[in-house]
Amino acid sequence: MNIKGLEHLLALAETGSFSKAADKSFITQSALSRSIQNLEDELGGKLVDRIGKRNVLTPLGEEALIRAKQILQSTEALSRSAKLFHQGSGGSIRIGLGSGPGALLMTPLLCHMAVHRPHVHTSIVRGPTELQLLQLRERKLDALIADARRISPAPDLHIEFLSQLKAGFVCRKDHPLAKKRSVEFEDLRAYPVASTPLSDEVARIFIERYGPLADPRRLTTLECEEVTSLIETTLRTDTIFLGILAAARAKINAHELMELPVKPLLDAHAQFAYVKLMGRTEAPIMRQLRSFIVDHLQD
Repeated sequence: MNIKGLEHLLALAETGSFSKAADKSFITQSALSRSIQNLEDELGGKLVDRIGKRNVLTPLGEEALIRAKQILQSTEALSRSAKLFHQGSGGSIRIGLGSGPGALLMTPLLCHMAVHRPHVHTSIVRGPTELQLLQLRERKLDALIADARRISPAPDLHIEFLSQLKAGFVCRKDHPLAKKRSVEFEDLRAYPVASTPLSDEVARIFIERYGPLADPRRLTTLECEEVTSLIETTLRTDTIFLGILAAARAKINAHELMELPVKPLLDAHAQFAYVKLMGRTEAPIMRQLRSFIVDHLQD
């Protein structure tokens, strides 16, 4: 059904005159008459009765007018929403955050959206990377920011490298190992070690660096996806946190936590990526958020 035909019917109902309705619609009277006739043909009945010099809507015309107003209001609302969408000021976004990005990005991202994009409905989803990849493929997420090493390349995924952050061992300031100038890897094994799930590639790096006992499956005794909880546990107990130092930076700067000087030095980094479905059209706001995300995924 032609939207213009509904607009012409509305103009005719408001003016009661074909000539005035044509002027209001910026078309000729004959063009308006053809438009109304086409609408009548589509609906299978007369919409307007001529009574003397007046044009009166028929019962079908009255019903069509009610529906026309609803459709035109919805069309106008859609146009406004599309305009806001393209400006990055409306619509909705659904972002998945892995454990590391979640610790660094979640609060700053929510604050940024509340201040700069208050009319964008923002949904942040946390959870295991494997589950979030499934949600991405089911189009329940628009994009995912996660540890690149936990994502296997696939034809349907566009994986864009964002940044890498230094990893290390962290403990509380008054930990029994805190006073040692040099900590041997064997010293760590006397205490709980907390970490997020680590990839096979990271496991190989640890084993090459410290030997078979450094296999994270044997070394890590506390494991979860929530880095914030792991750091809080490190603050309250003798637990040693193994993960990205940036996540603990605020507590390190506040002299509540410290990086352990483990020998040999752990030369490892977490690599983060922006992941979306290949060929899927992005909301403009997602492109705008990339620079914000990169700025906050820094050591």
